[in-house]
Amino acid sequence: MNKLQSLLVIGIFTVGIIFVSSTSDQFVDAGSRKKFHFTQTITSSQDPGQGHQNHQLSLILSPNEGTIYDGSMTFTSSEPVQIVVLHEINLRESKGQPTWTVDGKTIYGLSLIDLQKNSGSFEFTGAALGLHTPNSEEFTSTVSVDGWIRGQPTEVIMQKIELEQEISSLLSRTNVPATIPMHKGIYEGNQVLYIITDGSDENYTKIISEKQEWNVELASVLADVPKNALQKLFIFKNGVKGDGIYGFQDEVFSSTPSQESQYSALNSIIEVTWKVGQKEIEFKSATDIIAAEEGGRIQFNETGIILNTPQIVWPDGQMIVRSDKEITDEMSYSGGQIIEINEEEMTVIFVAHRGWGPDGKTIYYIVTDATPSGPAESMGVVSSPSSANLIANSGAVDLFQFKNGIIGSGPLGFQPGIAGASLGDANYSPMWRIYLVEWNDVKSAKILETRSDIDSFHADDMLSVSIARPTNSDHIVNCPFIDPFQ
Repeated sequence: MNKLQSLLVIGIFTVGIIFVSSTSDQFVDAGSRKKFHFTQTITSSQDPGQGHQNHQLSLILSPNEGTIYDGSMTFTSSEPVQIVVLHEINLRESKGQPTWTVDGKTIYGLSLIDLQKNSGSFEFTGAALGLHTPNSEEFTSTVSVDGWIRGQPTEVIMQKIELEQEISSLLSRTNVPATIPMHKGIYEGNQVLYIITDGSDENYTKIISEKQEWNVELASVLADVPKNALQKLFIFKNGVKGDGIYGFQDEVFSSTPSQESQYSALNSIIEVTWKVGQKEIEFKSATDIIAAEEGGRIQFNETGIILNTPQIVWPDGQMIVRSDKEITDEMSYSGGQIIEINEEEMTVIFVAHRGWGPDGKTIYYIVTDATPSGPAESMGVVSSPSSANLIANSGAVDLFQFKNGIIGSGPLGFQPGIAGASLGDANYSPMWRIYLVEWNDVKSAKILETRSDIDSFHADDMLSVSIARPTNSDHIVNCPFIDPFQ
């Protein structure tokens, strides 16, 4: 058996073992394609490709004739790695482009993406996927992959899965730490510490992302949120120098969680500019700012831009910090969502929870506030009654949580939830309208991964879907979707 054949056999076996051994392996039939998810820790070995013998390779998805993979990968590694994607080509097509081969006969086009990072996320399409280093020292990586497989080995792999599949959906890396930068703000002369996760304006999100070196996600639908679900945030375009978004004084809030009936993490942005000839001072309250505008000293630009700025610390309170600092796949949603608040480094570490987007791809989200107060207290987050005004608004998106069925890591103890939108979707919002999914016959329960899965089984009258109304109240949760590995 030549080297290529050996590699392919080993590759097929490796993929099969990865799929079978991972408790996160869930598949959905999609006609000629099969859906896959897995998380696995892999140690690299010598790259068998010609010219790569002194390099190290971790083969994640092995090359097999006629097979195409497409999807997304998130990884962490013990050292900076390159991403390898192979493309099936013939010998005539190989001239003038980077290639990879074991025997010089079967040739693959080689895409080598040098991120120079120990972690990251990557979208891929190709005949194989791997991680690579141009040196001979072994490295260890943990990868989470969501995607589709098309081609010859599909049915073989699926048969192995059907034999080994367990009736649980305890995903690997169900909960991971997410370190998020904090900003300083002011309320009534006292300090507020807050984060910025989402914005309705693309330019604004880019400016803040660059300033804080952490992605603010675009959520255009927040521009349609009603005024009774917002508070005001004053941002300064000139005046006293400081650490504000534009390099001037800290932002001023109109309320904090202590003013529970008024507080909202969603803020309508008012830009403040000092007029020429006015003596510039540092404002300490929204009341003083409004008085100065009425007196003609400053002018407002009511931008119509909405930012999601959950407050972490405020004058007489803060979000709950978990007593148990160890993040595990089995940890519950209760007891708080924060592991650490570091005021020296100006960072907060949230627990990021894993779920599925509408298309079955992995998403991670944090929880910052909710209404009504019962669920908010249970999760250890801020109560925000004004969020209930989003219950019928396009600024909130549907999030489906499971009330029974397959045991798993969802907030109710069953399989992870499925969102109605993902980052990058036109209808994405951090504000989620919660629906409950309940199997009519628990014995018929299956692992669902996509919105279309829910719709299909609902149409067949196998499950029911109802809007969640704890204590007979409208239920909205602020769950910003994030990349915890950035």
